[in-house]
Amino acid sequence: MRIQESAENYLETILILSRNGNPVRSVDISNELNYTKPSVSVAMKKLRLDGYVEIDKNGYVLLTENGRKIAESMHERHEVISNWLVSLGVDKDIAAKDACKMEHVISEQSFKAIREHIKK
Repeated sequence: MRIQESAENYLETILILSRNGNPVRSVDISNELNYTKPSVSVAMKKLRLDGYVEIDKNGYVLLTENGRKIAESMHERHEVISNWLVSLGVDKDIAAKDACKMEHVISEQSFKAIREHIKK
């Protein structure tokens, strides 16, 4: 199932924020993405209704299994593409920005080909 780029970005951000071991709150997502708290609240409601996140009784945002799969896929794409661009001589900051755009539009076939090429 294909979801919107903004939803993929939210899920990837939740994954990254959760890796430090601390619970993720909507305000953390808002601060990380530089979005307003109301915008994040609306997005979290939609992601919850779509089954990608759960909000516990303390207000912490947790990825569901489906949400985690998407988040991990986007994060892998971002890392692989960003590192590949850097290896080609692209500035690290530019590579990260470009990878953030590319990770959402590249086909699975093209991504797999790039990943396999890098492994060789």
